[in-house]
Amino acid sequence: MHTILIVEDEPVLLETLEYNLKREGYRVLTAADGWSAVEVFRREPPDLVILDVMLPDIDGFEVCRILRRESTVPILMLTARTDEVDKVVGLEVGADDYVTKPFSMRELLARVKALLRRERMLREELTAERAEGRERLVFGDLVIDDASRTVYLRGEPVPLKPKEYDLLLFLARHRGMVLSRELILERVWGWDFIGGSRTVDVHVRWLREKLEDNPANPTRIVTVRGVGYRFEG
Repeated sequence: MHTILIVEDEPVLLETLEYNLKREGYRVLTAADGWSAVEVFRREPPDLVILDVMLPDIDGFEVCRILRRESTVPILMLTARTDEVDKVVGLEVGADDYVTKPFSMRELLARVKALLRRERMLREELTAERAEGRERLVFGDLVIDDASRTVYLRGEPVPLKPKEYDLLLFLARHRGMVLSRELILERVWGWDFIGGSRTVDVHVRWLREKLEDNPANPTRIVTVRGVGYRFEG
């Protein structure tokens, strides 16, 4: 049973969402403000978060930033605003999808199912590839062959230091997801690493110099301002 955290300050909408999600078989956690959402998230990590933009304390964008620093959990944002800038900001701070109010419950449930299905498929594919010991990630002219820990760009091997390779592999395995510097540092260098997040920035710069056509205007490893990085392939 998947667990979904709903962060919504409108009681009627919160109750409606909770009822419909439970009817679909989901376990539901709720929060009516941003800080409560963060506390619930840390206490009982959900499989997906439905997050309203307009909250009484910190807004949904800030909540999304906080959650994204700690997890790659799918985040679906709800917004009453039609301004495209708000939608872009939501995606930039780490949201995976958004729904504009008013919305149909059928649409929201379909998006929830799609996000959970995508997350499950990613995990299953990664597990299968690791079990078979032949993980090979292909992004156009960029190939990462984990069996040999070799990276090829346009058919030519790219010399990478061990940590450069580990960082690239972690980013590539989470393609399209916004990953915070703190999360990258923990997963690639380990929780007991004594260096700071600046280490991540330096290694990203080295990777860009080797993989990007224009390192000053990167298209493969994109900076998400105030959060971290997103691998585009």
